[in-house]
Amino acid sequence: MISNSATRDVARDRVEITDALYRYASATDRFDYDDGLRSVLADDIVAQYGNAEPLHGVDAVIDFFNDFTSGCVMQHHFLSVYHVDVDGDEAEALVYHTSHQLFDHSPGIVHVLVGRYHNELRRTPDGWRISKLLLELCWGERRADPSGYLADVGGRGPEV
Repeated sequence: MISNSATRDVARDRVEITDALYRYASATDRFDYDDGLRSVLADDIVAQYGNAEPLHGVDAVIDFFNDFTSGCVMQHHFLSVYHVDVDGDEAEALVYHTSHQLFDHSPGIVHVLVGRYHNELRRTPDGWRISKLLLELCWGERRADPSGYLADVGGRGPEV
């Protein structure tokens, strides 16, 4: 039987891991790659986004984000952490992903990606870091708003 302290430790690990995964998305949405994104990625991360070639190292991932989001006006990621399996100082997580991006080269068109992140994380002295990331893409589409609803409600609103 697992002791209460061991249960609390695993529960705390799960919360900290989930927080790191959500911070990955919020840093991405804020275009905060150098500080925010870097703070949740292991230096030696291996990441693969869909059918793109695997990226090796945190600098390669940040370069990828800077390139991919060039001209991106807005990003909005929805993540749902479906499970986290902790094994000592390592963990695996399955995270469902839906993202929306708006680019200046196609105004009025939102780009939607739906997929699943298969993540591995490891505990470091600075907290849990994503050490392996695979984005399995399941759906992609581009949507327009022919009704003009966003304009009817006054546009995008204040920039934060």
